[in-house]
Amino acid sequence: MGEMNTDTTDTADPPFLVALNLTRRCNLNCAHCYLDADSRNSDASGELSTAEVCGLLDDIAALSDETMVVFTGGEPLLRGDLVELVGHATGLGLMAVLGSNGLGLNDRRAADLKAAGLQGVGISLDSLDPGAHDEFRGLPGSWAKAMAAFDTCRRTDLRFQIHFSVTDDNAHELEDMITFAKDVGAFVVNVFFLVCTGRGEKVTNISAQTYEQVMRRLTAAARNETEIMIRAKCAPHFKRMAWQLDPDWPITAAHGYEAGGCLAGSRYCRVTPTGGVTACPYIEDEAGSIRQQSFAQIWRDAPQFQALRAPKLTGRCGACEFSKLCGGCRARPLARDGDLMGEDFLCAYEPQGEATIEPLDTSADTLHWTPEAEAWLERIPSFVRRFVRQRAEAEVRSNHGDAVTGEIMAELAASAKQRMGGNIPNRPASTETDPPSKEAGQ
Repeated sequence: MGEMNTDTTDTADPPFLVALNLTRRCNLNCAHCYLDADSRNSDASGELSTAEVCGLLDDIAALSDETMVVFTGGEPLLRGDLVELVGHATGLGLMAVLGSNGLGLNDRRAADLKAAGLQGVGISLDSLDPGAHDEFRGLPGSWAKAMAAFDTCRRTDLRFQIHFSVTDDNAHELEDMITFAKDVGAFVVNVFFLVCTGRGEKVTNISAQTYEQVMRRLTAAARNETEIMIRAKCAPHFKRMAWQLDPDWPITAAHGYEAGGCLAGSRYCRVTPTGGVTACPYIEDEAGSIRQQSFAQIWRDAPQFQALRAPKLTGRCGACEFSKLCGGCRARPLARDGDLMGEDFLCAYEPQGEATIEPLDTSADTLHWTPEAEAWLERIPSFVRRFVRQRAEAEVRSNHGDAVTGEIMAELAASAKQRMGGNIPNRPASTETDPPSKEAGQ
């Protein structure tokens, strides 16, 4: 197979997303846990202190206040300082969200977190069958507690999304899970595809055949669904399938957190409970430690991150015409073969020998933003402004336009309002030309 060199200038743009593993402690025993999390009563010594996490958040915000920070674990609700950490992130302008199993989310905790600025919580649900979910999660009754967490979010008006880890055993539930998510009031379904690291090394993962089938169903659902957002996680092949389904779909043309592709080291990284920085949760090699270097220095200078920003892919990934849109998962070949740039063996696609499909080049962007559109954008919280800007420009390009207008921003706000349960106004509350409230785009 050939080799593909995607040499680009390493600009080290700020990360779109940083995952903070606050603790290894957990109140579940999930078979697939990439962190191989310890029990609730495990020793918490060595975990980043409150001051250390706040200092890290300061460093992240110094790079960009448009970054999303995911507080996760283990189980982050086991950290007694979680409300303080969320409040600190919010005060810096960062978007704070939570990744949780939901077991410790009661009304008081949810209300405190929301008051501190938490923008949403992702709750794991791996089957609509209580017994199957409980077995996967390693604790009887965990399914019922997840249901109770959904009720808590609705009572406290805290936005929530469902995290569904798909395997051969539950792949048949995809469509039913999407329907359930809409019925229960979630605003996003994130479908995760496991990478065999941590405790997940002991789990029978998804076969290449099932993976391809599920991805096609997922891509069609993401294209056609209007009531809820559907996103593929750790599945860069989503971009290939999106292109194959509809080359003019804006999500095929733009880089970004929601657009698929592998973000590891280029727009995303994670920080371990003890301060190690890795390109993604499934890449265990630490690029540095925030206890020894600044986060900015690691993000900018780590050799592995620089390599991921200009990948020299080999095997089928290197020869593939979708190499720049997709690029494959880098953690899978690294975990199995020790080769960061090797082909993603879970992908069944055979390259066709065609020219490489180039992502949309925004470096010479000619789109004009009208004053009305700029006013809308200015009132949107900084932490989602980048995503809204990308979505608006992708919409204009897909219609061969040359300007983002107030009308287009109003249409996007109306679409977001429909997805998020009516919390976003269609138009400015005061006049026809004022931008919307700060709830827009969240």
